[in-house]
Amino acid sequence: MTTAAEREQPTRRRIALPGALLGVGLGGFADGVVLHQILRWHHVLSGAGPATVNAASVPRMNTVWDGLFHALAWLATLIGLGLLYSRVTRSRERLWSSRSLWGWMLIGWGLFTLVECAVGRQVPGIHHVRTGPDQLWWDAGFLLLGTLLVAGGWLLRRGGAEAEPCREP
Repeated sequence: MTTAAEREQPTRRRIALPGALLGVGLGGFADGVVLHQILRWHHVLSGAGPATVNAASVPRMNTVWDGLFHALAWLATLIGLGLLYSRVTRSRERLWSSRSLWGWMLIGWGLFTLVECAVGRQVPGIHHVRTGPDQLWWDAGFLLLGTLLVAGGWLLRRGGAEAEPCREP
């Protein structure tokens, strides 16, 4: 005889990838819009400056790479929405709880933040959250933020029911 938790296991797996991709996409949009455009703290290639590239071409290059970054965030969001839609329509008799979806989205957002901190900021030094004498504190703060988002999403996801029967109005 199977337990309720064992029967819900496939549902848990079906919501994970769409939720994580939505979190990655939303995290990318938040980073790009707030940090790149509104606050103008950095760009994708802020570290590529006049020493390696003609100074006149830096703003254009940053705009192109920021645009590519936004296109990837948009693509992750579209794929996440497409997967979510296809998985919801496949099992109309069940609904995912919002806690589960939001948990996976927070996990995806946190993973985006952690990977961007490692890949974009620490390893090649392409850009930092905010350049200046306190840039390591900003980078460390975003590493902590990514960790908290993953942990909070994991706890939120585990705390809610993964699926519940549909109820007729």
